[in-house]
Amino acid sequence: MRRLRIFAPKPKLKRGQPRRRARPIWRQPTFWSIIFLLVGTTIGLGCLWIWKTGLFQELAGKTRWQFITGSAKYGFAVREVYVKGRIETNKELLLNTLRLKRGTPILAFDPEAALERVTALPWIRTAVIERQLPDVVYLSLVERKPLALWQHKGDFTLIDTSGEIIPLNNIGKYNNLKIVVGWNAPKHASNLLGILAVAPELAKRVKAAVRVGNRRWDIKMDNDLEVYLPELEPVSAWVQLAELLELHDLMEGDVAIVDLRLPGRIILRQSPKTEEGMKLKSNRTSKQSNPKSRWDT
Repeated sequence: MRRLRIFAPKPKLKRGQPRRRARPIWRQPTFWSIIFLLVGTTIGLGCLWIWKTGLFQELAGKTRWQFITGSAKYGFAVREVYVKGRIETNKELLLNTLRLKRGTPILAFDPEAALERVTALPWIRTAVIERQLPDVVYLSLVERKPLALWQHKGDFTLIDTSGEIIPLNNIGKYNNLKIVVGWNAPKHASNLLGILAVAPELAKRVKAAVRVGNRRWDIKMDNDLEVYLPELEPVSAWVQLAELLELHDLMEGDVAIVDLRLPGRIILRQSPKTEEGMKLKSNRTSKQSNPKSRWDT
């Protein structure tokens, strides 16, 4: 059986009607999609090449720096540096650490980098650095407070109220401070000075303190008198010693050690030289009595 093919008759063009022309390729949507894809890929590869070679960063850096230097002409330049809380820190050292000069573009100043440098200075505990546009840099400093001298392995270092070392090369200015001895003495030095402050007049005569077994303190007075404070209730023992000294002048006597380690008791020990002198005196007395007895017999 044969299949019949039916063909639609072609429309007949009327006389004088122009024939329909084929669409040019550049007017096809697919053509322009391909063109846009090629252009986008080329631009992307070009930007990637510029980024890898550093040309973009260099151009951005130059543009930024031109903007910063140009801003200084309109008043955005450092005119004043205000500092609050500076006592021990040297002024010139601080300014050199900030790396600031009058007229420097203030937008070129990096507060975070400056803060890292400033807090590395020996006396600085904490600091706040701010740019106050258009022309002021503000610093608020909290400095360390010297507390005592720490003697360790024959060397002396300055410590603050937190027991941390203040890294100074020359500490001769602080020779009047109390001396603490012992590997863990800096940690407890602030508590010790709080105990001594209960009796201010007696505290003035304290020369040094030795931390014993991380439990208690041995106090060295300026006349070489030694005071053994107890582990428990050292404040009461220190007050008791102050009251005792008001009644008896032990500071100028022959007492070498005052032992306060036993609760409610004060043990006094004489110096070895005094004990030796007393023995010599008793021996001389006995020798003088023997001839006298012999003459009597």
